[in-house]
Amino acid sequence: MIGKILAFIFGSIVGSFLNVCIHRMPLGESVVWPHSHCPKCKKKIPTYDNIPFLSYIILKGRCRFCHEKISLRYPLVELLTALMFLAIFNRYGLSYDFFIFIVFICGLIIATFVDIQHRIIPDEVSVGGIILGFILTAIKGFNLRPITYDLRPMLNSFLGIVIGGGLIYLTGKLFDLVYFKLLKRPPIQGETESMGGGDVKLLAMIGAFLGWQKVIFVFFMAPFFGAIVGIINLAIKKDHTIPYGPFLSLAAIFSIFWMDKIIRLIFPY
Repeated sequence: MIGKILAFIFGSIVGSFLNVCIHRMPLGESVVWPHSHCPKCKKKIPTYDNIPFLSYIILKGRCRFCHEKISLRYPLVELLTALMFLAIFNRYGLSYDFFIFIVFICGLIIATFVDIQHRIIPDEVSVGGIILGFILTAIKGFNLRPITYDLRPMLNSFLGIVIGGGLIYLTGKLFDLVYFKLLKRPPIQGETESMGGGDVKLLAMIGAFLGWQKVIFVFFMAPFFGAIVGIINLAIKKDHTIPYGPFLSLAAIFSIFWMDKIIRLIFPY
């Protein structure tokens, strides 16, 4: 029980830092300097006003100095991160896999909320995640007793990068060829590509952490989530465009916890 409580608390603290990344990365600002400050009045946020969840409640969702509303995203990201840390701890305990997956989840959370607001996925997350995911997964191949090295984790990660990025890149190019060239449909709102480069790099990053089998699952699962939200978005806002990163991230989380169960449900035999 103590381990679960600590995982939740640690996750909420990390979530507070992720909020800084989500706000500053699209602006090209440093995520470590200056200290946390109100984005409206620029006043430095005191430590006692930077406590996950509690500060938002105590301040009633407003800045102490300028009284402007604090985005609900801040406690939401803190809570989401805390719950994901708890879920991963429940599954893997205090292990190397726990460390790998909390790093992975942090990248997905940043990518999701930045993509929702700005329709971009920072290269610091996607490209950096590809490199970090490959290295962390490759390290799993080391055995100390006796000292040996298993190439399978590294190969699995490499194939995940190639297959993940390749699948979504080729699918986007094929759709563009059919839609824009063969059907001669004009681009909408100045768009010339159906699949952004950020999505390609994000799925490659997912492959680096999860390997080729899970990244194929993510590739086929994400459109189901996207279709549901896309239909609602089209009906309410009359807008056909939606950020795809959040659905890739959601499908990646499903692959960690429920891929085997979903596959057995679809293919019972």
